Amino acid sequence: MEVSAHLGPLRQRFPDGVFPAGCPSRVLLDHITSKWGVLIIISLADGPHRWSELRRRAQGVSEKMLAQTLKTLERDGLVHRSPQPVIPPRVDYSLTDRGQELAALLVSLVGWAAEHADEILTQTP
Repeated sequence: MEVSAHLGPLRQRFPDGVFPAGCPSRVLLDHITSKWGVLIIISLADGPHRWSELRRRAQGVSEKMLAQTLKTLERDGLVHRSPQPVIPPRVDYSLTDRGQELAALLVSLVGWAAEHADEILTQTP
């Protein structure tokens, strides 16, 4: 699909620019397109995971960044935190309905990146 086909509706929705400085979408885009935000949402796309599973799946994420990202995504209504009444304590994380809707869009983006990464990153200018 040609990108220019989407410009008409975008120009109607954002006549002063795609994302004006005061637009709340800019804040949300920062949350969901951050390095760790994308990886966590994609990790949760195939079902609930515990903290340690998410940390293993998003290799390289620090405990601090994982906690911060999960809290942000939970506050945004994209991730659900479910403490389990067991000993030792356990918390499961899953996507909300809105998070699943977003994940479906991100899976395509991440798939595209995986498919083209080698070719694009090895090009010489």
